[in-house]
Parts: sequence; C-alpha cells; structure tokens
Amino acid sequence: MRYLVDDPELTSRTPGEELAVAACRSAGDTASAVVRGAIARHFPLAATRPRPPVRDLLKSATITDESVSFVEERRGSHQVTRDTEYAATPEAHQLPRAIKAALTEVRVRVPVPAQICHDPALLARFVDHRVIVRLCTVENDVLLHGSADGAITGLLRLPGLRRLRGGADLLDSIMAAAADVEDQGGSCDALVLHPRTYWRLVGLGALPTVDAAGLRITRTRMIAPDQILLGDFRAGVTLLDGSDGGTLTLRRDGELAEIEAGGRVGLAVHLPQHFALLVLAPETVPPAIEVMPTTEGAA
Repeated sequence: MRYLVDDPELTSRTPGEELAVAACRSAGDTASAVVRGAIARHFPLAATRPRPPVRDLLKSATITDESVSFVEERRGSHQVTRDTEYAATPEAHQLPRAIKAALTEVRVRVPVPAQICHDPALLARFVDHRVIVRLCTVENDVLLHGSADGAITGLLRLPGLRRLRGGADLLDSIMAAAADVEDQGGSCDALVLHPRTYWRLVGLGALPTVDAAGLRITRTRMIAPDQILLGDFRAGVTLLDGSDGGTLTLRRDGELAEIEAGGRVGLAVHLPQHFALLVLAPETVPPAIEVMPTTEGAA
C-alpha cells in the first residue's frame, strides 16, 4: 500500500490508513495519528449496513474550549392536562437556566498481535473494521449511562426521566410512549432499544410503521432488553466534539501491541423532559435464544 500525502480531512484515506502511515514512518515502538472530527463517524460498513450509533441520533457541535454554556429547560410543577390552550402545556411552565457541559475522554484500547504492525494494509483494515466499531460501543455506553468522571450524565440517567409501563402489545406500547413524549412538547424522532427488541419488531412487520412515523432506531446491547428509550433526540440534546479531533495510537511491546482510539466528547441536554424510558411488560420482552453446548472434536 503506497501513501502519498497526509490526509487529515479523511477525504481519501480512512482513520486506519492514517495510523498505518504513522506506523510506517515511526522508528520507535509508538505511532500516533490525529484525524479531523470524531473517529466513530468513520465505520466503513455504515454506508451499506445502516446501524446508527447513539451519536447519529443527535445534532452535534464542535467546541474549542473545555466546556460550553447552554440553556437547559427543566419541567415545572405543571401537570399535563387535556386543555388545548398554551397556558396548559408543560412548556409554558418550564424553568430555563444556563449551565455548562464539559468534555470528557472517550477511548477504547484493543490488543493486537504485533505482527500486523508490519502489514500496513492489514493494520488499516483492522482499525477501520474492528477498533472503530468497538469505539462506537464504548461511546454508546457513555452516552447512555454516563462517564466515570461525571462530565456526561447519560441519557438513561437524566434527572426526572419518566418511566412508562408497557402493555401487552409491544407496538402499541411504543406508539403510546412516543405520544407521551409529544404530550411534553417534544417531537419523538428516535428510539434506542436492544437488538432483541429490534428483531422482534422486524418479525412483527412493524418497521414500515416505525419508518413512516420518521422514527430512527439505534439498536445496542448497552440498553436492557426490557427497556426502550424514546425522545426528541435532535432538539433535546447536542453532542459536543472537541475541536482537536480524534486520535489513534499504536504501541508495540515485543510480541504484543495495543491500539488506542478515541477523542473528547460532551453532552448538552437542553430538554430532559423530552425523553421517556419505556419499561416493557414481561410478556413482550424478547427472550434470548438458547445456545447449544459446543461439542469438542465434533465432525
């Protein structure tokens, strides 16, 4: 594989290829590459096999400072009623305040056999197809459950997050929960659910209905099978990326090596009341398929 010029805009090379360039040029045991923007946006199979991570449900902004001020509107004491006047709506009673969102490091470290460091094409493919997808999983975890340093609260841990109890029909429960989001003044535009629930919806033939409503779906193992997060993701939240971009680092130590990937991320939650957690009824929770034991030496 030949490398001609650096490509920090990633217009012709992938993050993995950028790291391979750095590895070829490094005479030591460490090589690093910096790319513009978030590395998690560059998973190569996303174009032909759409499975958006949580970040793709959100509007985003790039910030140059360590923190940024934004306006959060908290729900007041007013309860939703059936009145049709503006004064009866929740947003007429919301309490805005200016707060700050800080960036935090979101990274993944992946061990690799050191011999792939001598094969630039193999190294690049491994980064692009395996390291980036693991970074997406870690980022899903942080955006849903929060960061260890508290900089990101996590969408599943928003203060006052409404928990809604599902009924005996999975699709009816989702539609009712989406309507609840809109009762609060939002426009329900996405769902985050477990892969088992996604495939249950596929089996029920429900995806055309979900698509017709304009609902995007993120399926991830970082949410429990009996939960679905619904909300106005684009209006309610802004994903913050650091302007210093993402970094990839290769460290070699004899026969062992490690690739580290990540960047700085933050979350500004403008409208926490525009999210709801649907807890499914036990009879609608998709079961895990039974895994048969492996027989060693079987033909």
